Amino acid sequence: MNLPSVSLSLPRGAAALPEHVAQAVWRGDAMGRAASTVIASGHPVLDAELPGGGWPCQAMTEVLLAQSAQAEWRLLSPALAQVVQQGGSVLLIGAPHPPHLPGLSREGLRDDRLIRVDARTPAERLWATEQALKAGCVSAVLSWLPQVRPEQIRRLHACAAQHPGPLFVFRPVKAQADSSAAPLRVLLGLGACPHPLQVQIIKRRGPMLDHVLSLPHWPAGLMPLLPLLPLLPPRSLAPLPAVSPPVPASLPTTTPSSPESAESNTPRRPHHAALDRAAARASRAMS
Repeated sequence: MNLPSVSLSLPRGAAALPEHVAQAVWRGDAMGRAASTVIASGHPVLDAELPGGGWPCQAMTEVLLAQSAQAEWRLLSPALAQVVQQGGSVLLIGAPHPPHLPGLSREGLRDDRLIRVDARTPAERLWATEQALKAGCVSAVLSWLPQVRPEQIRRLHACAAQHPGPLFVFRPVKAQADSSAAPLRVLLGLGACPHPLQVQIIKRRGPMLDHVLSLPHWPAGLMPLLPLLPLLPPRSLAPLPAVSPPVPASLPTTTPSSPESAESNTPRRPHHAALDRAAARASRAMS
């Protein structure tokens, strides 16, 4: 029996589709449209490569870092300053270091608009992030989640769709190989002196970007010193060393050693010949 052939290909022209359907259709070879509002990143070169021209709201953005507390604020402070100027607030969850409030104030981030949740364990950070997204009482959420799993990312992405502002999740660079439900993922690093921001978009609703974006943005307090940066020794501007987690008090602070090393650390007893000589001298002194 011959069955009629049915073509499943969609029409090439978006005008052939109903308007509400055409707005929801995204082709992989074209830049996607923002499903909601966006916030300009403050970096024109970056905005030109982001769908909708800025950081998406009601969505998750992953920022992958070679080292935390290195360049996150330089990347996000222009956009967060817009949020604060409009009366919004910024929530920090599990930040590795307390924010430098005088420096952020120069960038337009008032300290009375910054809220910090000192969540230490991965479970506490996930719970606080999810609750903040569901509550909707803050405008932007920044969460440091170095140990988050793909299924937890999917859950947070679903919660972010109900949140009016942006969600930024910071993860280590090794998470680049992990699957992620976040529609936007960027890799952040620093270039050579005077250390411009180096941003690589590794996932977006649009064609692949095969080059790194260099963003010459520095904090306002550093701008007067910028001409002097190339004159400083390279070591003074090297990346900060990684901070090791504190060792719990219940654990020993030394590692098990080999028998040879343990013997070398043990105080040696005097040889029996030395004891004999000492005893002989003592007996002569008494006689």
